Amino acid sequence: MRAGILFLYLLAPCAAFAADVTEDWAIHGQATGIEQYHPAFRSAYRGTNSLDPGSRGNETVNLTAYAGWRPWDGGEAWADLEMDQGFGLSNTLGVAAFTNGEGSKVGKAVPYLRLHRLFFRQSFDLGGEAGTLESQANQLAGSRSADNVILTLGKFSPGDVFDTNDYAHDPMHDFLNWAVIDAGPWDYAADAWGYSYGGAVEWSFSDWTLRGGLFDLSRVPNGTELTRGFGQYQLDGEVERRVTLFGRSGKIKLLGFASRGRIGDYTDAVNLAVSTHRPADISLVRRGAWKTGMSLNLQQALSDDLGFFLRATLNDSSKEGEEFTDMANSILGGLSLSGQSWGRKDDTVGLAIESGGISDAGKRFFAAGGLGILIGDGRLDHYERENVIETYYAAKLWDGITGTLDYQFIANPAYNADRGPVSVFGVRLHGDI
Repeated sequence: MRAGILFLYLLAPCAAFAADVTEDWAIHGQATGIEQYHPAFRSAYRGTNSLDPGSRGNETVNLTAYAGWRPWDGGEAWADLEMDQGFGLSNTLGVAAFTNGEGSKVGKAVPYLRLHRLFFRQSFDLGGEAGTLESQANQLAGSRSADNVILTLGKFSPGDVFDTNDYAHDPMHDFLNWAVIDAGPWDYAADAWGYSYGGAVEWSFSDWTLRGGLFDLSRVPNGTELTRGFGQYQLDGEVERRVTLFGRSGKIKLLGFASRGRIGDYTDAVNLAVSTHRPADISLVRRGAWKTGMSLNLQQALSDDLGFFLRATLNDSSKEGEEFTDMANSILGGLSLSGQSWGRKDDTVGLAIESGGISDAGKRFFAAGGLGILIGDGRLDHYERENVIETYYAAKLWDGITGTLDYQFIANPAYNADRGPVSVFGVRLHGDI
């Protein structure tokens, strides 16, 4: 992690040229190191995709350089080069609501480089009060009118545009759990690192924003290679309404998503397993099909330093998880509190409670020995909802550098009442410029 902080200092001279007026170019950087550990827990049995029941710790490190350039008014081109190293707990397996949002599904002991984002954004001002845009990663300093249209094209994450939440969406700064920072059942189009080729358009007017997007699915569900030319794709649409409650700002978002690709049906896989007397294998029954879902996303400031958030999501539970995780429905609620009241305005405390589930067809699939994206204990004798409690304290250590203590309690990992509960302790060190 010391190398990561050195990386930020090396970039600092470049970033120093950036002024919060109107930038023609900028370079930013970030370094994030996360260490997680869980003590041994009860396990009646385990399978290929199970969380290791023994005492275990793992770490992930990622460094990112963000380079942006403004070719003309309203236009921005960005390239994000990232170095990744390390593994999520049990190689990012064993929990549907996985514990480390910075832990990709491609863990490696040796650092490796990936160009995760390469995109162009064009903003069109349509009138209204002008707002200031601060210089930050993937955003050049400047201004934008309240009413506007934003077009984004290239390689980026659907989560950069859709399902955002000021209190629970950034594993570098707030919560770490996958089903807290994103809507768990939203199987957003992405490779194994969380990025896709596609485009999105956003139209903001008055207190509303409408968003639409088209993205490539991976060639094989949860794969490292993306489909080219939208042979398999996902459509995303979101409506946002900005509200004021008791003088405090809030947002209500409704997201709908529909994927068209080679997707396996749980019942087909179970029927094949019965006829062949073999464990259920979803890869043998994949065919062209649609998978749809929707998510409600709320955030509301309750005071100057306290905010509330909620997500409720469900998808077509008859089919396998495509890209993100094995979850058919989820309900999440939580609070975020800044440290202003105890003289630490740049510190944050967060608390979230999430509960996720799968369908009856999904239960039968995993009971028949099926393996999903993240889970698969070889059997599922006693199903229960997977429940997560996460809390964290993020403290500003120096300008641009924060340290975080995180704790997660997971009941029924992988929806299995015969395993767990699991306590996961985490430490995060993050720096950015």
